[in-house]
Amino acid sequence: MAQDLRAAMERFSDPSALARWIVGQAGQSLHVALPLGIGKATHVANALFAMAREDPALRLEIMTALTLERPSASSDLQARFLEPFVDRHFAGYVELDYARALRGDGLPDNVAVTEFFLNSGAWLGNARAQQDYVSVNYSAAPRDVILAKPINLLAQLVAVDESGPKPRYSLACNPDVTLDILSELEERRARGAPFLFVGQVNRDLPFMPGSAEIAADRFDALLDDPAVEFPIFAAPRRPVSTAEYVTGLHVASLVEDGGTLQIGIGSMGDAIAYALILRHRHNALFRELLSRITDEPRETEPFEHGLYAASEMFVDGFLELYDAGILKRRSARGPVLHGAFFVGSRGFYTRLKAMDEARRADFDMTAVSFTNALYGDEDEKRADRVHARFVNTVIKADVLGAAQADTLGDGRVISGVGGQHDFVEQALALRGAHSILTVASTRTRDDETSSNIVWQLDRTTIPRHMRDVVVSEYGVAHLKAASDAQCIARMAAISDARFAPELLDTARKAGKIDGNAHVEVERNTPERLEDLLRAPREAGHFAPFPFGSDFTAEEQTALRALTVLREAGSSASALAALAWDGMRHNPDVAERTALRRLGLAGDDGAPGARERLYRLLLCGAWAGLSRTHRP
Repeated sequence: MAQDLRAAMERFSDPSALARWIVGQAGQSLHVALPLGIGKATHVANALFAMAREDPALRLEIMTALTLERPSASSDLQARFLEPFVDRHFAGYVELDYARALRGDGLPDNVAVTEFFLNSGAWLGNARAQQDYVSVNYSAAPRDVILAKPINLLAQLVAVDESGPKPRYSLACNPDVTLDILSELEERRARGAPFLFVGQVNRDLPFMPGSAEIAADRFDALLDDPAVEFPIFAAPRRPVSTAEYVTGLHVASLVEDGGTLQIGIGSMGDAIAYALILRHRHNALFRELLSRITDEPRETEPFEHGLYAASEMFVDGFLELYDAGILKRRSARGPVLHGAFFVGSRGFYTRLKAMDEARRADFDMTAVSFTNALYGDEDEKRADRVHARFVNTVIKADVLGAAQADTLGDGRVISGVGGQHDFVEQALALRGAHSILTVASTRTRDDETSSNIVWQLDRTTIPRHMRDVVVSEYGVAHLKAASDAQCIARMAAISDARFAPELLDTARKAGKIDGNAHVEVERNTPERLEDLLRAPREAGHFAPFPFGSDFTAEEQTALRALTVLREAGSSASALAALAWDGMRHNPDVAERTALRRLGLAGDDGAPGARERLYRLLLCGAWAGLSRTHRP
């Protein structure tokens, strides 16, 4: 049977026909590996799911991670903002039917879906997704999760380059796990086990040369028809807060010229990239701001030698650093970046596709075993990854240096450990490297602000014995080789002034610090941070969206107010105060345009009670933002 499977590559234009062929070749029990993120062969997966739903005798088991969906609203006001944006931004995006089923009536009894990383926060309320989640380091997932199963189908979205005499194919966004499992699965087939490698061509996917390029004869079948192509998932760019910007300034001052960088997706990654560019292009301003938030010696010079990136994720921020002339230090193999997967904004994909192949080759997409571990080619990796700064974000950190990043106290998984532990471990193994964990010092929910720097964590992702550097908007805590008393003092020093005294009191009662120990935290206030950035903002720096926005101007205005409402939550007193402020606030032109975008301008006749309340709350939020000079 193994010989028959390799007879010739089959080509299909109809997903249902391909699904029937797969079942005919592999049998009635399908163990399917789908890449994480945007690399899933969506139409193949949906066609197989449809067959399994119709035929209870067909067993479908899917192993994957990071299933991406259109955002959905949880309230009427949120829907007014979100639904028109989603319809525009995600127009044509094809959802995965197994995800729809998980959110609807549930999976059929003959279908199972296991994920080792969840879309952040998206599955907290879904019992089946929570129960079937597998916790594993990203670098270990290929071996311990995927290859531990009798995988007989790998189905992946692939890019194609048709500029030459024959088409060339690339794993593009997701060589991460595929390169670590494909050879083993092919060897199993050679020993008689059934296995099919199926690609779905999508021309919206940037073609990435180098390690991600794959020979056509390795596919058993290709689904290739423009009728089943679709816009790949584009992550909306998020606004960067004042606290994130200041955290970014701290992180940027820890990065050595000629060093190595890893950052993640989202607003914190954007803040770090922006601060590095500020250091390089507006050095005097960078130095002036840094002098106002620390008296420690830091890295402040522009980047003469530049940086090399070794990062599991290739994100928008790295493209910004590349264009700024910062991401330019070449590895021994030539590229300035090695990444394992990417998910980016629509602009990110457009820029990659617009590059000539020589420039795109500067970003080598490769196996997760290469980016996330030192094992294999270790001497070369160590030579490349000098002065490494691996930056990851956590939701909480305790005063002894442990961190919580992926799981709530009740056991529900927010996302997963992913590669965070991999890079912490790698930093400890590399001479001159540091693991940098960023944490927002506080969080506000239902108008109650609490500290994210705590005495004791609910759950632990990074244990205290792996502590290194923790950064909040209030400073940098160097914890490697520090005593517990030193850790406590340094973590208290980067805490919000409202919560540091309680942390120190608890430590004193436990006998972990001296009774007369004192930590200066009086200046650790949100108001001071706003003051720090006020003048630079007036000069055009530190915009809410530093690298462009997917939201219209009126949506950005609305989003500012909606963020305030999210912090107020269900607090009756906070909502009442906002409504009172709203009665006295006369919206400006931008705010009136935002109200119209939300259907709250009153253009369609007299508004109802609900619409009047929404308008008051939004106006109250804008009034408060104006009063406190928040962007």
